[in-house]
Amino acid sequence: MDPTTDNGGPTGDPRSSRASLEALRAEIAKAVVGQDPAVTGLVVALLCRGHVLLEGVPGVAKTLLVRALAASLELDTKRVQFTPDLMPSDVTGSLVYDARTAEFSFQPGPVFTNLLLADEINRTPPKTQASLLEAMEERQVTVDGTPRPLPDPFLVAATQNPVEYEGTYPLPEAQLDRFLLKLTVPLPSRQDEIDVLTRHAQGFNPRDLRSAGVRPVATAADLEAARAAVAKTTVSSEITAYVVDLCRATRESPSLTLGVSPRGATALLSTARAWAWLTGRDYVIPDDVKALALPTLRHRIQLRPEAEMEGVTPDSVINAILAHVPVPR
Repeated sequence: MDPTTDNGGPTGDPRSSRASLEALRAEIAKAVVGQDPAVTGLVVALLCRGHVLLEGVPGVAKTLLVRALAASLELDTKRVQFTPDLMPSDVTGSLVYDARTAEFSFQPGPVFTNLLLADEINRTPPKTQASLLEAMEERQVTVDGTPRPLPDPFLVAATQNPVEYEGTYPLPEAQLDRFLLKLTVPLPSRQDEIDVLTRHAQGFNPRDLRSAGVRPVATAADLEAARAAVAKTTVSSEITAYVVDLCRATRESPSLTLGVSPRGATALLSTARAWAWLTGRDYVIPDDVKALALPTLRHRIQLRPEAEMEGVTPDSVINAILAHVPVPR
């Protein structure tokens, strides 16, 4: 499914906003090859004011993907490498004593940005992981009892490596649930990998996106207009019931110890609305729900150990539920 575009309307108009956000795909493709689903997921998260967990082996352009998105939207971005010795104040900021004024002043941490890349978030202890919770949920940081609002838009794109678990601290369910989407970033196909090497042979420098031709194609006004349009996307009672039935089915699955919470159902409805708007409609259909079910729900369920030993995966459970739950007509 490729979203349609509409180039009409002035800047900030929902129609031109859709065209601008669609142009992100082509712009990011100048730097990143073959990761269109992940690009779409990041755009959906921006529309829904949500956060994204990116999972993939090292070297599949997770960091480059976030940097290219920020450059295409002219957003500020910062990167934090999460390590076992990282402290909460290294993320949120801290009070620093100024000898000249004999007072403490707040020095903002890297979380004060539009796009925060939290690299290898599962390599830092729970105390530091938790320092992101208030920022992700409340969009503010409280230091010394004073709340400090974060910029808008604000999105956390956290990465984790699916193959190295030694020395890691798995994210607890409560924190996983605060990510709107979990996007898998796979290894590229043979042709995509050839394209990547060809670009590098021709002088592509992933650290200099401007030389690769990546330019801002959407503004903050476009994003705000798009969010307002998504909020007006119609959801019928049948679609609402369908989302609820899907989520309730996960709670009854014999393969799971933990099903999707009502927060997860709300998230699925939000992402389906954003996808419907991106595809050029002002109403949600069942295919929109199906299209976003895997990335929205896969991190909100927990497999039984025996099911995991039998090769069952979260994606296979969700796909089975999608095939079993009746689709409204």
